[in-house]
Amino acid sequence: MALNGFLEFFQKGKTFRPKKPFASGTIRYSLHKQAQASLQSGINLRQVVRLPHGENLNDWLAVHVVDFFNRINLIYGTVSEFCNEITCPTMSGGSRYEYLWADGELYKKPTALSAQKYIEHLMDWIETQINNESVFPVSTDVPFPKNFSAISRKILTRLFRVFVHVYIHHFDRLVSIGAEAHVNACYKHFYYFVQEFDMISGKELEPLQEMTSRICKDKD
Repeated sequence: MALNGFLEFFQKGKTFRPKKPFASGTIRYSLHKQAQASLQSGINLRQVVRLPHGENLNDWLAVHVVDFFNRINLIYGTVSEFCNEITCPTMSGGSRYEYLWADGELYKKPTALSAQKYIEHLMDWIETQINNESVFPVSTDVPFPKNFSAISRKILTRLFRVFVHVYIHHFDRLVSIGAEAHVNACYKHFYYFVQEFDMISGKELEPLQEMTSRICKDKD
């Protein structure tokens, strides 16, 4: 399934938070447009995620981190009213997986939070990273930090946990609003990307391993 209907579908409802746009005329804006055109063409998602010839890896990572942040925000926005302190007292993925929040500032030690609070803190934290021009530089004159790949890994790993929670605890909601195919397409795109660039450990991917093997069957 092509992802060209994704934004139209999810933006019919309320957006969980504002999108982070790419500045027109920048390299990242061009890469974003190139990536969107490939997605809308419906070509193999394994091929879509590969670094275009001659492009900078950090630019490609930055474009996708922001894009996945936007998309996963929209997905969570469709279930957020059903995700609260009572329905989801912990940030979990079934009975085997629970995620604790730590950001080194407000929460210096890993702390158990409701899923809603965890995801709110997560999205705030990611937005802070994206808006920090020393981490996500806007100008090509400003270099990416040396640890940019590590920062991207941390962001994508934490975003994956939102997929885990939504799929395991709110899948019935996705089905009821007809969002299943759209979310699956977004998940496949995300999964192939993190696999291509080794951005998430196998252990972190375990909670959705069975589903992944069932829906992520695109050939190289």
